[in-house]
Amino acid sequence: MTVRALDHVNIVTADLAASIAFYREVVGLVEGPRPAFPFPGAWLYCGERPVVHLMVREAAATGSRGTGAIDHVAFEGEDFDGFRQRLAARGIAHETRLVPGGAMRQIFLFDPDGVRIELNFRR
Repeated sequence: MTVRALDHVNIVTADLAASIAFYREVVGLVEGPRPAFPFPGAWLYCGERPVVHLMVREAAATGSRGTGAIDHVAFEGEDFDGFRQRLAARGIAHETRLVPGGAMRQIFLFDPDGVRIELNFRR
């Protein structure tokens, strides 16, 4: 038995609407179906897969204990220059890097709850 892929990331948010907007409008995910859990939240999809699960901070406090230790969440992106233009048009602070060897460029930014987002653009 082996691990095949990362399934999803669960992010605790203080402002569900702001986080949904960020992951839709900035990252480019699509909000989709979510089971009828007894607490507020949202699932955001990349294609057919819900890769970001959001849950409201108050709901998280009554559920299982989180680690708070995630350094960043990484996505593979397309169109490095177009993505930078989208961030600049929205006034979103970000940092760019070239991975040593030049095979990949990266953009780093923060979501509304301070989760660091890494976007990888392979050449």
